[in-house]
Amino acid sequence: MNEKEKDYAIIIPAYNEAGRISTTIAGIRKFNAADIIVVCDGSVDDTADEARSAGASVIELPFNMGYGAALQTGFKYALKKKYQFAVQMDADGQHDPLSIQALIAPILMDEVDIVIGSRFLSEGSYRAPFVRRMGMYFFGFITSILTGRKITDPTSGFQALNKRVMEFYASKAYPIDYPDADVIIMLHRQGFRFKEVPVIMHNAAKPSMHGGIIKPVYYIFKMLLSIFLTLLRKE
Repeated sequence: MNEKEKDYAIIIPAYNEAGRISTTIAGIRKFNAADIIVVCDGSVDDTADEARSAGASVIELPFNMGYGAALQTGFKYALKKKYQFAVQMDADGQHDPLSIQALIAPILMDEVDIVIGSRFLSEGSYRAPFVRRMGMYFFGFITSILTGRKITDPTSGFQALNKRVMEFYASKAYPIDYPDADVIIMLHRQGFRFKEVPVIMHNAAKPSMHGGIIKPVYYIFKMLLSIFLTLLRKE
């Protein structure tokens, strides 16, 4: 492990990812020696045991609290452990560990406060379903207008961030249900520096949390409401 890798942790929220989490951790270890923190979000399978056996530190939540709450728990833990930077990524193999270095490099060089990995800035195997793709374009357009910056992948959960952003994410301002485009707008309004970089993403092995018919409609409603409330808040 080099000196810079000692300063950051890789945070992975996981819910019922037995059979995948160990593969994800092994994939990370091929390219990166940073500490790995798995937040087991009330899983009822062997996710926690598999993550420990693979060498990760594991935080077990007593019940399923949701993606954003699990992420926030990871950020709070990382701050408590004095990490200066963090990378967040999914447990299911969608986020390719080969892209971690591209994400963290601008953070370590203090070019920006947060880097968002975009699956649409590079050629890859990821192909979003039509409805989800239209949602990405729609919220990307809104986010680009409100931030004055071109945002191609507002729903990306593959990110690298510094301590200041971790502290913001650990606060009550962080939306713990669907932290997506609304968070990017919040970051912009708070004066954080951010950029997108190309990353490799693959199609997830299990359905997205936005899958089906009802969930996408609910997600759109919640996200529009969250963005509206964000704009009402004083900067």
